Amino acid sequence: MRIMIKAAGFAAILAAAAPTLAYAQDTAPVRAAPVDQRFDQFVPRETTSTTKLDYGFWDDALSFFVLRMGRSTRQGASRPDPTIGTRRVYGHDSRYRLEGNRVLFDLVDDEAFTPLTEYRADLERIATEIDIAQLPRNEQLAFWLNLHNVAMVEQIAANYPVSSPGEIVLGDAKTPLDTTPFITIRGVPMSLRDIRTRIVYPNWSDPRVFYGFFRGDIGGPSIRREAFTGQNVAQELNDSADEFVNSLRGVEAYGGSLRVSALYEELAPFYFPNWNRDLHAHLAVYADDEVAELLAKYDTIELNQYNSDVADLAKGEREPSYNYVEQTGNPTGLALSSSIRRLLQEREQKMEELRKEGRNFQIILLPTGQTPSEAASSEVE
Repeated sequence: MRIMIKAAGFAAILAAAAPTLAYAQDTAPVRAAPVDQRFDQFVPRETTSTTKLDYGFWDDALSFFVLRMGRSTRQGASRPDPTIGTRRVYGHDSRYRLEGNRVLFDLVDDEAFTPLTEYRADLERIATEIDIAQLPRNEQLAFWLNLHNVAMVEQIAANYPVSSPGEIVLGDAKTPLDTTPFITIRGVPMSLRDIRTRIVYPNWSDPRVFYGFFRGDIGGPSIRREAFTGQNVAQELNDSADEFVNSLRGVEAYGGSLRVSALYEELAPFYFPNWNRDLHAHLAVYADDEVAELLAKYDTIELNQYNSDVADLAKGEREPSYNYVEQTGNPTGLALSSSIRRLLQEREQKMEELRKEGRNFQIILLPTGQTPSEAASSEVE
C-alpha cells in the first residue's frame, strides 16, 4: 500500500514562482537524552507491512528551492572584499561558504514556503493514523528524516531573515528552535532534537543516519535535493556521509590536530563511546585519500569551531543595494544583492574547477559486494 502525503495548493505556487573542544579521555561524555517512556511507542517493531509513504510534494519542493553547491574542494574560501563604498562585508564570509547545498530563502517568494506548515501537519496526521513503528525500517527512517527537515526549513522560512537557526526561538517561553516541542505525533510533543536523540539514534545502530538530518546551517550535513524514501534512504545517506566526511566542515587538520565537526559530539553516546577509536573507524569508511592521510597521522580527535550561518545565499542579511539580473541586455526582474552575486560567481568558479578535475559528479560508496540497486534497497540497521 502506498500513502500519498501532499499539501494542497503547492503546485500552483510552484508554477508561479573559534576555540575548539577536546576530549581528555578516549571515552566521550555521555549526553544522551533522559529516558522518556512516551517515546517507547516509536521503537521499531517486527512487521510484515508493505506500506510505503510517498513524499512527492517534498520531493518537488526540494528540487524547486535547493541549490546544489557541488562537492568540497577542501580549499577554504578566502575572506571576501568589502562592498564598494563601505568597509562592511555583506553575506557569507566563512571559509566553508562554498560547501553544502543552499535553500533559496532569500530568492523564493515567501508564499512558496507557506504550504510547508500544512505539509508538516499532514505528516503528523499520517503518523497518528498509522503506526509508524510497524512500517518497514527504511520507511520509518525516511519518515523521521523528512519530518525533521521539513520542520527545520518551515521554521527558518517563517522567521526569515535570520542569520542562524540558533537565533530562532518559539512559543511564549522563547525556547530555542532545536529543543522546542512544536511537533506532535500520536499525542507526544517532540522537538527536532527529540527526533534525533530519542527516536532515531537510539533505534538505528548505523551512524549514517546522522547525515540525513539538515540543521539549517552551513556547518552541518547538506540538505538533499530529493526526499528520502524507503527505497533510496540507504543510498542517499551513503552519498551524504561521503560528502560531509570529505569536506572541511566535516574533517580537517588545524593547529597540529585533527578536528571534526562539533555535531559529532551529539552522536558520541550512541555511536562513539570510545571517542577516538570509534570515530576514527567510522570516518575511515568514507575517507578519500586526503582525509585518510589525516586519520592516519593523528590519533586524537578534537571538535572544530562550528559554523552556524544559515544555509541560504545571503547569510540572512538584507543588503541595502541590489542589481537586476540581465539577459540579452534586458532586466529580468530578479534583483540580486552584490553578496549573492559574489557567492554565485564563486560557486561557478568552484564548479568549473571540479569539472576540470573530473570531480563534478556524485560518488556513492557501496558496501563490498553490493550492486547499486542492492545498496539503494538495503536496510539501514
